Amino acid sequence: MNLKQLFSARDMTEGAPWKRIAEFAVPMLLGNLAQQLYNTVDSIVVGKYVGDNALAAVGTSMPIINLLLALFVGISTGAGIVISQYFGAENREGLSRSIGNCITLAGIASVFVMVVGSLLARPLLNLLGTPASVINWCAEYLIIFFLGAAGFTFYNILSGILRGMGDSFSALAFLLVATMLNIILDVWFVAGFGLGVPGVALATIIAQFISAIFCFVKLLKMRDVFDMSWDNLRLRKDITMRIIQLGVPSGLTQGIMSVAMLVVQSLTNSMGELVMACNVMIMRVDGFAMMPNMTFGQAMSVYTGQNVGANRMDRVDRGLKQGLAMAVGTSAAITAILLFCGHFLFNLFTDTPALMDLAVRMMRILAFGYLCIAVTQVLGGIMRGAGDTVTPMWITLITTVALRIPVAYGLAYLTRSPEFVNGHPAALFTSLLISWSMGALISFLVFRRGGWRKRAVSAAKFADQTVE
Repeated sequence: MNLKQLFSARDMTEGAPWKRIAEFAVPMLLGNLAQQLYNTVDSIVVGKYVGDNALAAVGTSMPIINLLLALFVGISTGAGIVISQYFGAENREGLSRSIGNCITLAGIASVFVMVVGSLLARPLLNLLGTPASVINWCAEYLIIFFLGAAGFTFYNILSGILRGMGDSFSALAFLLVATMLNIILDVWFVAGFGLGVPGVALATIIAQFISAIFCFVKLLKMRDVFDMSWDNLRLRKDITMRIIQLGVPSGLTQGIMSVAMLVVQSLTNSMGELVMACNVMIMRVDGFAMMPNMTFGQAMSVYTGQNVGANRMDRVDRGLKQGLAMAVGTSAAITAILLFCGHFLFNLFTDTPALMDLAVRMMRILAFGYLCIAVTQVLGGIMRGAGDTVTPMWITLITTVALRIPVAYGLAYLTRSPEFVNGHPAALFTSLLISWSMGALISFLVFRRGGWRKRAVSAAKFADQTVE
């Protein structure tokens, strides 16, 4: 494969399924890992140069960010599915107009997040009972992030468009450049200028804008695949409703997860600053550990979408077996790394022995759960690629709200002690492990029923239609 082919759209309806999935997944995995570096570098820099309270402030902000960005997550997911199906069906007109509609929707979502996020940042922090020692840092980080949310929104939606056409390498290249810029700016703003927590937020949004610009320029150069014009930017009811129909359940899924995290974050905050900082460190490492699973889920969604559009359900079935084997094998390797190398990973964030030891013990609880997440993500990715985004939403609702929240609070109540007056921190991570395990079981049972196959038939018909 030459350099030009690497940076081109890729047809996933031909060739060995495992090879096509791997060609798509590996660059996207590297890109996802690079994107995870944004917030992780923020945490490392403030933890080392400012202190543990600043580390807690940055991490405590993330559930609120995830909640208010659920809107663009929905648009991005719906866009990726629609675009992959049109691309697989070789419907150039539908592909062109769906891309234009996605760009317009990204602009609308950016304005919404900038306004609403900035206004709700401090009230949400107060609602969560954020300690006075970190609340000002949290608020500053959130407000700066939301004011610059357009870069984050456009990068994710534009890179989702590229991936929907099978081009995961371009998004990787652009993100690597932006990640290096983010690291340089983090150190420069915090260690050089002494800007503290606001400095890492500013560095992040600048880097995100750069990656978004690169993606947009790349799309402008892909005239051999689709047509970019002002007319295609005009919202069309059928395409917009299709994107929303597919994207809203995914956006709600993100929102549900974020609300659940906020509720559990309130419990975490009640356990004190040591546990808050421990939770931040684990979630940062968890972000990297989760990336391969999320990547295989996204890869299976695009792979399924293209093959559904091309009416190749036989390839979807073959891809299921091969994709699942790759995802579970990768997760097994990650689990081993977390169990044997966790201490070294957490040492990047802090030099406080008590904090590091607590984080290692809590991560050991979570480690085996990544095998379950591998199953959930692959099966969910196939269902979403086939056009069934509602079922994964219900599974998330059951496991994160109906299961995890009451289990977390119940275990915290049962483990109260003089040392941990509001419950042992193990309650937070044991409840998460239980939630992940049940998610894999429910996903397997629902997937076998085959309702997603009916959605695939409807999706194939839609992708083959002429767009008005």
